[in-house]
Amino acid sequence: MIDCGEGTQTRFARCGLSMKRVGHIFISHAHADHCLGLPGLICTMSLLGRTSQLHIHAPQELESYLQAAMKLFCPNLEFEVIFHAVDTTKHQLVFEDRSIEVWSLPLRHRVPCCGYMFHEKPGQRHILRDIIDMYEIPVSQISNIKAGMDWTLPDGTTIPNERLTTPPSPTRSFAYCSDTTPLPSLVPMIKGVNLLFHEATFDQANEFRARQTFHSTTTEAAQIAHDAEVGQLIIGHYSSRMRDEAQMLAEAQQIFPNTILADEGQRINI
Repeated sequence: MIDCGEGTQTRFARCGLSMKRVGHIFISHAHADHCLGLPGLICTMSLLGRTSQLHIHAPQELESYLQAAMKLFCPNLEFEVIFHAVDTTKHQLVFEDRSIEVWSLPLRHRVPCCGYMFHEKPGQRHILRDIIDMYEIPVSQISNIKAGMDWTLPDGTTIPNERLTTPPSPTRSFAYCSDTTPLPSLVPMIKGVNLLFHEATFDQANEFRARQTFHSTTTEAAQIAHDAEVGQLIIGHYSSRMRDEAQMLAEAQQIFPNTILADEGQRINI
């Protein structure tokens, strides 16, 4: 899960998602619309009987707030909340497991802030069932074949793995950049990601206001997506003064055509 503003629990319910399935929460920065819902979410997880660990990855500044809130509102948790401080000034690996890597993306906002890039690790190769059957390879060896092992026949002939399998599926990646002024330094970090969420708080007519508040405009977000050659761009985090989202979309699409608007409850396949 990325960020946890007010209303998060309501969105879980409306989207039919289970809070118990959340194992890691990545917080970009200590502004209310990105982290104020965290204590309430943790308390509700406790009420629902959670026992497994919950990992919070966030800027160091958030730890004291979270500890104080938990001590006041949910002091007797049945599960462990583990805080991982993220250095918002560095592009570095902050989490990985068997299937995914998560990298921090340094951003520039009014407070220490970072985005996150989620990169899928390469999977195993796909077996060719008819070839496997032809050589009568035991089921017990399928995992080894998927991992790249060749197969040796009883007469000593080696069957190369390339004849037994096909390459693994292409890996997928998603980058999340909110909140920030436009940063060309992001481009090499997110180069070629399948999906990019980049904030576009203002339209281009409000560029001066964007500079004042350390946010980005529609065209600036689109330019980052264009330069990074991403697959698709989602813009969001609109200012309340922006009334015409269609215009914002049109501005971004002039620079990066494969742009869509973020919408609550939206599901996007990567």
